[in-house]
Formats: sequence, structure tokens, C-alpha cells
Amino acid sequence: MSPEELAARHPRLFHLTDPSALPGILKHGLLPASRLMVLYEVPAKRRQQLERHRRAESLRLEHPVHGSARISDNAPLSEKALNACLDDGLTPSDWMRLLNKRVFFWPDERSLADHLAARLIRGRERLVLVLDTLSLVRRYFRKTELAAINTGSTIRKPARRGLATFTPAHRHSYEAWQRLRGGRDRLREVTVLGGVADVAPHLLEHYRSIGRPAGS
Repeated sequence: MSPEELAARHPRLFHLTDPSALPGILKHGLLPASRLMVLYEVPAKRRQQLERHRRAESLRLEHPVHGSARISDNAPLSEKALNACLDDGLTPSDWMRLLNKRVFFWPDERSLADHLAARLIRGRERLVLVLDTLSLVRRYFRKTELAAINTGSTIRKPARRGLATFTPAHRHSYEAWQRLRGGRDRLREVTVLGGVADVAPHLLEHYRSIGRPAGS
């Protein structure tokens, strides 16, 4: 799938973060949790613990030079549910590590709205970053991956997931990717392995939104 093909179907990508995060994002980029903890010099033992286990709440980091940053929680994940839906011999800790190496984007406003309506973030103010798909994917094409599920949630009936859940975008056309997924799935997430170092050139707008039930 070329950047142009992906952008034709999904011209905008949406990322949710804490409203206080924008200055740090513009300075350091959109960093996955693993890289953010390295930047903020979290001790190795503590970093390993945070990378391998569910975070019920978001975590605030402080640094004498970089200031403050926040790592999102992964409350929608259940380690018990992961044990029942992981393939390829993966453990819940393995899955947490895979997630913590990536930055995640919703590929359309429908997916964004569904997430903002989720019970766990209702009433919480979030910052929505809107990025140009073509610009971003051209820059990070070899690190761009597609997922047909919400990889950070096991609520309700958790989809099976494994090493093939994150599909490198350059390997298949959109139609071939859908055939691999059984021909029914739609794109649910776009991820960038290792993060986005230069956000400003791809950022179209940003605004604040409060999580609310669907239809309210």
C-alpha cells in the first residue's frame, strides 16, 4: 500500500493525548512510552516494569531539563483477557511491550468519536491532534503499520491478536490487506513503530475535546 493509497482512503489521522502535552510533543515528537521513559531517564528496573505491565492510571514523569510529561494508562486492557486472546505464544507482558514501542492514530472521525465516547474517558479533557496522512506516511512509510482491531482494548469480546496484528503498510495493497483479514475488516488503527520525531510539518490542527457518551 503506497502512502497515496492510504491517504486517499484516510486523508487525516487523529491522535489523542493529555492537553498539557503539546509543547513537549512539538519539541521532542510523538514518542511511544518506551522512548519517552528513556528520554526522561526513568531507571531501567522501573522502566521495564512499566513496559511489561498494565497501567491502571496515567503516569506523570518529571525531568530537570525536559519538564513534565505523561504516559497514558492502558486501563482498557485486561491481562486475564489477553491470556485468552493472544496468539503466537505471546504473553500479556509481550503484548504490553509491543504496544509501548508504538504511537497510535485513529484513521477516521468515526473511530475517534467511538474512543471519545468510551466509558473510561468520559468527562476527561483530551487534546486531539489532526495530522496529514500523506505527509506523515511518506516520512515514516517503512515504520507505518495497520491494525484491524483496537489493539489497546480487551473490553467486551476481545479480538484475537498476535505478531501479525500490526501489518507493515508497505507489504500489501489495501485490498490484499483486507483479504488477509478475511475480507470483512476495516482499518481501525494506524501505528508508527518508534514514534514521530517531527510532528509540526504534519500537524494540520489541534483542539480540545471532552469524552462524552455517543449521541450526547
